[in-house]
Amino acid sequence: MKNITITLDEQTAEWARAHAAEQGKSLSQYVGDALRRDMPRAQAYERAMNSYLSRERTQPLTRPGEKLPTRDEIYDRPVLRRR
Repeated sequence: MKNITITLDEQTAEWARAHAAEQGKSLSQYVGDALRRDMPRAQAYERAMNSYLSRERTQPLTRPGEKLPTRDEIYDRPVLRRR
């Protein structure tokens, strides 16, 4: 186990202490459990993001020499016009 020091504002510290006590845990155990629960989700997100960013782009947005549409051209559609 590794000891660390965290700083919380008073309101957050009181809330965390109360929730830890409700679960019969120390504040240290409560924070450790919360981080352990969140870690797999954060790691999965990072893996997915890295996988997406490492993929080679298969299709360019435009053909060579072709300009991207302007904002007005994109939003000039009848469905978006006010009546």
